[in-house]
Amino acid sequence: MHSALPLARSTVDADAVSRPRPGLLTALVEEPTTSVVLVQHGLVATDGDALDLRAPAGVRGATWDPEDLAYLGKDDGGAYLALTLPERLGEERDLDGVPVVEDAALVDLVEGLTFSHLRDIGDTLPDRDAGLATTAVALSAWHARHPRCPRCGEITEVIDAGWVRRCTADHSLHYPRTDPAVIMAVTDADDRLLLGHAAHWPENRFSTLAGYVEPGESAETAVRREVAEEAGIAVGEVTFTASQPWPFPASLMLGFRAKVADGADATVHVDGVEVTEARFFTREELAAAVAARAVLLPMRSSIALALIEDWFGGPLR
Repeated sequence: MHSALPLARSTVDADAVSRPRPGLLTALVEEPTTSVVLVQHGLVATDGDALDLRAPAGVRGATWDPEDLAYLGKDDGGAYLALTLPERLGEERDLDGVPVVEDAALVDLVEGLTFSHLRDIGDTLPDRDAGLATTAVALSAWHARHPRCPRCGEITEVIDAGWVRRCTADHSLHYPRTDPAVIMAVTDADDRLLLGHAAHWPENRFSTLAGYVEPGESAETAVRREVAEEAGIAVGEVTFTASQPWPFPASLMLGFRAKVADGADATVHVDGVEVTEARFFTREELAAAVAARAVLLPMRSSIALALIEDWFGGPLR
């Protein structure tokens, strides 16, 4: 297994102890060595194969909500912040169809940027930028989905430099959510690899099976349950390999190797709902299918491709 999966790479000190410090974000915005990661629609601003980091002065002239700012950490070069930009910036129109521009500086800033999806560029970003972008996207998604208190429904306010939301009514504290999910390279007695096609995927797209960990079960139990539910196969040995965050919107992918249980029937029976097709491949069969475009593999930023290529013994595309 790869020692550093694409979205698990990071070189920045998260500096969690500094988050509760009063006035931290205000001070960092004034620091010339601070860099800002811009996020919009779950995408990050990029420049080629790197993040398009901006100095605070580059966004200070525009109007944005301080609660949309989060502290990502620091390194020898300075501190890093994430700024989530309004999703509908520049889209509002008046009765004559003319754009309503509340903040021309902010609109101009966005129009000059290129925004990219982490799924597409996660594997090409340098280590520092991969960690910054993954954290920025994860925090942005959490804030967008949790503006209100889950206990009483009142508005929450952002504290601790973007890492905690506090209810304005009952003062309960709420923290970023991470949903554990298992993803597994399942092999049979002949060391063939099981790949499946999800109902919502494009034609010929195949990947390893995966699913969320349910309340009350271990990750290993989730592996066995998901394979049984989606492919009708009993799994025996389960071995953890590696993990990486997958902030779409809030998953932590736990990678496993799994083997069909000794003596179990390896005949595939898909559920027909989540998975519409699944089959075992030898290495020769998979290589030929990929070359012929009969099988389209997962994106390189995913742990799924790492699991497949780890079984295969090298790159597949």
